[in-house]
Amino acid sequence: MTFKSFTTATAALAITAGMALAQSANPMVGGAPMFANKTIVENAVNSADHTTLVAAVKAAGLVETLSSDGPFTVFAPTNDAFGMLANGTVDTLLKPENKATLTKVLTCHVVAADAMSMAIKGMVDDDGGKHPVPTVGGCTLQATYDGDTIMLEDERGRTAKVTIADVKQSNGVIHVIDTVLLPAM
Repeated sequence: MTFKSFTTATAALAITAGMALAQSANPMVGGAPMFANKTIVENAVNSADHTTLVAAVKAAGLVETLSSDGPFTVFAPTNDAFGMLANGTVDTLLKPENKATLTKVLTCHVVAADAMSMAIKGMVDDDGGKHPVPTVGGCTLQATYDGDTIMLEDERGRTAKVTIADVKQSNGVIHVIDTVLLPAM
């Protein structure tokens, strides 16, 4: 092998390795890189799209829980999703006297498992098109999918779509959603 062919082969190998690394990396969320070696909370605080969720997690006292080992799957509503709630709802939920209600709403977005999108689709298929998803908050979501889009129906019949799936964390996975999921209450 000549030096030139060795250099060409090495460059091709480096490009291939770089492409593989880029493909296995987490997607950007809210303009920030998400690191698989950081916790759900450590990554969420960097997302410009999740400032309302982070404020709510802090107000509910869930930072320590979502920083623990898990594993957790978090269906993370964006700021726009919170903005679709009735006027004043977020402000009311963030008041100290409403901590129990806020905690219930937030924990209805958390599953005590590491559920990647392909696993969710498999469970939906195994259950004939709809899979019940019990959350740590006691809610049961109904998971379905259409093509590559996973959808979750809450106990009030509201449907959220997963807009960014499979954001790996050191203690689970985040799936970004476009609607806040609500318990039956």
